[in-house]
Amino acid sequence: MTIALSGSIAFDYLMTFPGRFRDHILPDHLHRLSLSFLVDSLERRRGGIAANIAFSLALLGERPWVVGTVGEDFEDYRAWLESKGVETSAIRTIPGLMTASFFVTTDMINSQIASFYTGAMAHAGELHLRELDPRPSLVVISANDPTAMELHAEECLSLGIPYIYDPSQQVVRMDSATLSHGLDGCMAAFGNDYEFALIKDKTGQTPQDLVKRAAFVAVTLGERGVDVYTRDGKIHVAAFPPEGIADPTGVGDAFRGGFLKGFVHGLSLERCAQMGTVAATFCLEAKGTQGHDYDLPTFIRRFRRHYNDRHELDQLA
Repeated sequence: MTIALSGSIAFDYLMTFPGRFRDHILPDHLHRLSLSFLVDSLERRRGGIAANIAFSLALLGERPWVVGTVGEDFEDYRAWLESKGVETSAIRTIPGLMTASFFVTTDMINSQIASFYTGAMAHAGELHLRELDPRPSLVVISANDPTAMELHAEECLSLGIPYIYDPSQQVVRMDSATLSHGLDGCMAAFGNDYEFALIKDKTGQTPQDLVKRAAFVAVTLGERGVDVYTRDGKIHVAAFPPEGIADPTGVGDAFRGGFLKGFVHGLSLERCAQMGTVAATFCLEAKGTQGHDYDLPTFIRRFRRHYNDRHELDQLA
């Protein structure tokens, strides 16, 4: 199965603050909030939602396509993705621009404040899924330029390609009509609990409403694991126990990579969610969104420390 991941490709600038943000926020002065945090460290790392998901999928033996736009500073990043097994021929370089950038500061209790520079990502709406050869069997539409997200959902519908809708950070920016249209046509959806609360506020739709027409809705819950909603009810999978916590950035993207690996091989949704939690934990234990490293046998061995898969994962080799 050919998986195409339409979404952001970016550099992540990771900073750490040796305190707690909440200790410096005065509720009585939110109407004129003005804060500056002196950070202890700054690291530049490879990121972007589509690229992050693809990275974890590639570690698990898949060769996903990434569909997106980047700047002239991308070539080393492209070589890195190719070395891991990601197909990058559908990534277009936009002359004269820089690759999108994500700036995030994490405090001592893993709360985060972030901002995003669009850069070359603003041209993602110029890419067309119909130009991909071979035509993908499944498309994941994740946070990207809003025009690209809308276009790629329309293309999937017209081409008869099932797609998973994963608007994540763009839920805040998208209007209710565009968000509803993307959700109405999807085969399934991903998001965290806060994002789905925003979706309900904007569209009136809950995960229970969405699964009346979608195969599943996966709602990640941070340290509480994940709920997967289906027409038959809710499946809850607890978070996989980490050996340590290095950085929460990108954990949700890694979850999607693990989940999708099981999904494209026909495993049950519960097993897919379990695979997602293991992939998320590998990411949580490393710095950055692509700092983790493993192969499929290593992944399976760790999976079996906590879950009994009855040798179902052997078929993934």
